[in-house]
Amino acid sequence: MNFLLDEVARATLRLAEAGVDSPRTDAEELAAFAHGVRRGELHQVADSDFDALYWECVARRAAREPLQHITGRAYFRYLELQVGPGVFVPRPETEIMVDWAIETLRAMDVADPLVVDLGTGSGAIAISIAQEVPRSRVHAVELDEAALAWAERNIGATGHGDRVTAHRGDMRTALPELDGRVDLLISNPPYVPTEDAPVIPPEVRDHDPAPALWSGRDGLDMIRALEGVGRRLLRPGGAMAVEHGDGQGIDIPRLFPEELGWRDVRNRKDLARRDRFVVMRRADD
Repeated sequence: MNFLLDEVARATLRLAEAGVDSPRTDAEELAAFAHGVRRGELHQVADSDFDALYWECVARRAAREPLQHITGRAYFRYLELQVGPGVFVPRPETEIMVDWAIETLRAMDVADPLVVDLGTGSGAIAISIAQEVPRSRVHAVELDEAALAWAERNIGATGHGDRVTAHRGDMRTALPELDGRVDLLISNPPYVPTEDAPVIPPEVRDHDPAPALWSGRDGLDMIRALEGVGRRLLRPGGAMAVEHGDGQGIDIPRLFPEELGWRDVRNRKDLARRDRFVVMRRADD
């Protein structure tokens, strides 16, 4: 074992003692970041090239600063995104919802599908759809100025500025010029109940922006508002997907009733087989 791998083993123990969920993975990611290599290349770093920056990074992670804030990058589907303080770090479970959205768009008989991503944050959802559905036009809405700056940076860096348009606005009132025209509406809105604050991991509670987290006592305030937004923006037959939290799946379908023009309302599961997002369609007439 070379010196760096020995230090990674020590860092893994330190992160585990600090309560980090994935100590070995994080220790290796930080080592790769500090030394400018891939995780699979750590064994190639010469002992003389060890950088003390590594232990500075480990100390920050042990203090429960998000890994992605330390490295400045987050991976989402086929993207490497720039992230940091002021923007919600995209989660792997959201990728499943985006997969559903992409397959739904591909199945539509629409030449240039019009998509709206509400609460875009880093731009992960909007950029992924633009990249994987080449003729789509995506409007990404974000209220928080700091988060919007991250989204604009990522849109530019990934080269999709011709088909992804970022807007600063409230997701509840945004884009009135698109009323009744949108083929697919997608959102990872705030859905954390305020009553859950004491049990939220510090990486989330102390570092993700509050407007991206909290949504009333039961966490459903913004999702309730999105029902009306969907009715306003979607064309007849248009589709919608909304992410939600653990245990909320049983309550959300009733917020999109048939009498208000919704059909095919269903919960979908993430890779852990937990209800993770709800999908539905606007009635055809």
